[in-house]
Amino acid sequence: MKKNENIPEEELRISDQDHTMDSENEIARKTRIKHRRGPRKKKEKRRISKAAKKRIAITCGSIVGIVAVAYFGGVIFFQSHFYPGTTINGNSFSLRSVHDAEDYMAEQVAGYTLTLNEKDGGTETISGKDIDISYQESGALEKVKEEQNPFLWPTALWTKSDVTTEVGIEYDEAKLESLVSSLECVTSEGQTASENAKPAYDGNQFVIQEEVVGNQVNQETLLQKVKEAVSGFNQEMNLETEGCYITPAYTKDSPEVQAAVDTMNKYLQSKITYDLSPKTEVVDKTLISQWLTVDENMQVTFNTDQVNAYIAQLATKYNTVGTTRTFVTGRGDTVQVSGGDFGWYLNQEDEYAALVANIQSGEEVSREPKWSRRGADHGDDNDYGDTYAEVDLTTQKFWFFQNGEVIMNCDIVSGTPNGEDDTPQGSYDLTYKTKNAVLRGELLANGEYSYESPVAFWMPFNGDIGFHDASWQTRFGGDWYLTHGSHGCINMKYDDAAKLYDLINETTPIICHF
Repeated sequence: MKKNENIPEEELRISDQDHTMDSENEIARKTRIKHRRGPRKKKEKRRISKAAKKRIAITCGSIVGIVAVAYFGGVIFFQSHFYPGTTINGNSFSLRSVHDAEDYMAEQVAGYTLTLNEKDGGTETISGKDIDISYQESGALEKVKEEQNPFLWPTALWTKSDVTTEVGIEYDEAKLESLVSSLECVTSEGQTASENAKPAYDGNQFVIQEEVVGNQVNQETLLQKVKEAVSGFNQEMNLETEGCYITPAYTKDSPEVQAAVDTMNKYLQSKITYDLSPKTEVVDKTLISQWLTVDENMQVTFNTDQVNAYIAQLATKYNTVGTTRTFVTGRGDTVQVSGGDFGWYLNQEDEYAALVANIQSGEEVSREPKWSRRGADHGDDNDYGDTYAEVDLTTQKFWFFQNGEVIMNCDIVSGTPNGEDDTPQGSYDLTYKTKNAVLRGELLANGEYSYESPVAFWMPFNGDIGFHDASWQTRFGGDWYLTHGSHGCINMKYDDAAKLYDLINETTPIICHF
């Protein structure tokens, strides 16, 4: 179908006509507006634009000129003046010249006083007159000024310059040192010394004992800080802020203190039981707590003197070497026997090392002490036990006891009682034993020995004195030794020496007595 095919022709004409009229009316309206307002407005707008541009140009030029003048004026000014906000050694020199600053310093020197603010609220003063203080231009202020670039002066408008420097101050150091040493804060007897926090035993364990913060002055530090204050021309100085008091190196919160406490409590867990059958001695926390301390670096140490004192006490109680023994002889009587090297003897140096190591392990240990020499028993009256050899130098008899029973008894020949070859009394233990030895006397100048005696069995117990067979002896026992005695050894028949060789060992006590 063609467009508008169904619209009546009359209606179509009317519609076209209306549209044409509307268009004509709109064009006429726009033309009226154009003629009424358009041309006048365009001309007005052109005149305002030119004026505004001229005014803006003038204003901007003026501002730039003012800024330029201000900036370069500042450049010239700050070539000889300090930046605003400049403080030197606590004194304000904002916008002041170096010359003014020098004059100010010179004026202030005459009446200079340094006030010392102390921890307890007290104050003391040091007068410049008392130390012959004077001001000397040193160039320090000029140097500060030179470090302020005048071309960068605008940056100082929002920043401050706080400078510390030495200025031209001279004074008598000896007088200053004398004044400082005489200050009340130094000489006062009421000073309280600071103390480090440290481990302390509370009866059960170690805990941290808090530090003590005192008011004792570190005179060396005080003098140094006072010199710095005077050289800097400072008016006041706070001793606490400047670190002039001796303060604790360790506080309750120091990890070193806690570590020391932990270590010491570990040591308290130790328990060392000395086996001194049938007796015992125990080292536990009661003793250990008294031996522990810390050094200046909070390292746990042992009080060596106290530990050694305890070990020495053990030695006194249990050492028996050299003691006099009450001895019941094979013939049934009681004698006193002294001398000899048999018995218990504590090695105190080795025991110290062993005891400290046991404590540091934090473990329970049961052991014997470290003996240099050993006895057979820790009995109150008998350290030789019930197995031993007995030599009766009076009756020239020998007995061997085993488990309290006599299993050997024979005659002997001891040393000739002439003051040189006597067999000494005493208690000993066997040094060693060997077969087929040659016993030799003194080496003579001709290279020969005073005697050489081959023996089948040799059992020394007191240096060169020992048991051995003596085939050259024709008699044994009785008073034969008075005229045919040995050089100190115990002579025995071959069979007796052989029997003893099988019985005796290096742990066997040997008791010689009259």
